Amino acid sequence: MMAYSTDSKSAAVRAQLDHPVIDGDGHWLEPVPIFLDYLREVAGSTVVERFRKMATAHIDRGWYDMTPAERLDRRPTRPTWWGEPANTLDRATAMIPKLFYERLDDFGIDFAMLYTSLGLFHIANPDEELRRAIARAVNRMNAEMFRPYAHRIAPAAVVPVHTPQEAIDEATYAVRELGMKVIMIANHVRRPVPAFARTASDPTQVRHFVDSLAYESPYDYDPLWARCVELKVAVTAHSGSMGWMGRESVNSFTFNHIGHFATASHAFAKALILGGVVHRFPSLRFAMLEGGVGWACNLVTDLLGHWEKRNGRAMEAHTRPTNLDKQGLKDLFTRFGGRVYEEKMDELMSCLSLVPPFKSAEEMTEREYRGELDDFSAAHVGSADELRRQFSEHFYFGCEADDPTTAWAFDRHGHHRLNPIFSSDVGHFDVTDMSEVLEEAHELVEHGLITMDDFREFVFGNAARLHTALNPDFFKGTVVEHAVAKELVR
Repeated sequence: MMAYSTDSKSAAVRAQLDHPVIDGDGHWLEPVPIFLDYLREVAGSTVVERFRKMATAHIDRGWYDMTPAERLDRRPTRPTWWGEPANTLDRATAMIPKLFYERLDDFGIDFAMLYTSLGLFHIANPDEELRRAIARAVNRMNAEMFRPYAHRIAPAAVVPVHTPQEAIDEATYAVRELGMKVIMIANHVRRPVPAFARTASDPTQVRHFVDSLAYESPYDYDPLWARCVELKVAVTAHSGSMGWMGRESVNSFTFNHIGHFATASHAFAKALILGGVVHRFPSLRFAMLEGGVGWACNLVTDLLGHWEKRNGRAMEAHTRPTNLDKQGLKDLFTRFGGRVYEEKMDELMSCLSLVPPFKSAEEMTEREYRGELDDFSAAHVGSADELRRQFSEHFYFGCEADDPTTAWAFDRHGHHRLNPIFSSDVGHFDVTDMSEVLEEAHELVEHGLITMDDFREFVFGNAARLHTALNPDFFKGTVVEHAVAKELVR
């Protein structure tokens, strides 16, 4: 007997469309007892026991054992709590591959990219042995359990990135050995500041920095990007920033959670542009998941504004301190400043800046010529349009159904015609009814925020282009194969 409806509002929306719907980011909840069997197979019983002991501690960080006063004193961030649906059917759906598959029509979804939940918590586990073993076990489990449904579901491989080689190893294994077509990386690594780590008596108290992989990293990640091109996979990144500065509430998950995916993606996208990765790997595509696209509209505008004012030629022309006409400046000080300026003329002329003061124009100019003047040099962009194209052609953005700012990406009047991807986020707390997600996304059309053509891009075309950019056969053998082929030549 069927345990669910097949005439949902989302199914009704899908029935009105002349194109498929691709979910760019749904989640399933790995059943831990089953996962442990895979972990045991990958790494042995000792690692399983270590996982049992460390899993809760890794997520909770002792928060529940502290008094309110201790929390304020020690400042552990509030752990994630009640993060999964309590709707019984949806909870079962998120945990059982066959049920998830059977309900896709109920969701109005033709094809789904399905992401881990367990892996989200452990892709950045600082314990290398556990981190790598968990990733390998999750990938084996997800590849095997969803293989019967490959014509409608593509599970994403978990690829930890603490080192380029670690990432290359797991991505290669997932694609070539397990046959996976989607990879999910962490878009940053929190690393100890080397100078502090060398002198710290307690390594757990060392100051950390955020390595966004593509800019000022202690490692060269170009071999990873090159391997992704070789493997024909887009780089999809699914990382948050809870615990970063400004997201450190000891009591409120909401305070820490709002905008945290966007913040981590903001840093990653900047690094990819300013670090020159987009320039060096023009065929590679990147997806920043679950953070929406509003932040990206702001970022591309900021990048364009900064490029206009702070590219090397602009800096030389408009802000180089020795461009100042000293005699002209003296005349203006005398004419409009009066006696107080005349009496301090020599001091003023040797202290013309606030950043920093007490330096002459010659000193301030000379010291900057020791380094790179152009923050955009690695990006190799010669115009604002070229910079805009790097951003808009290479980046895709996972947007949830209830996010009205998705409409900003379709603004034809601004600088930010971007690539949002419909991302159901089923399986997690913000989806209280899996069968209503597509219908909620369609409200963007119903409320006049986007057109039906925009909606087509959002729920179909953009995801199709992301995953076929390097792999034209990505959808071969799936239920959307022929529709995708037609879409790509529209």
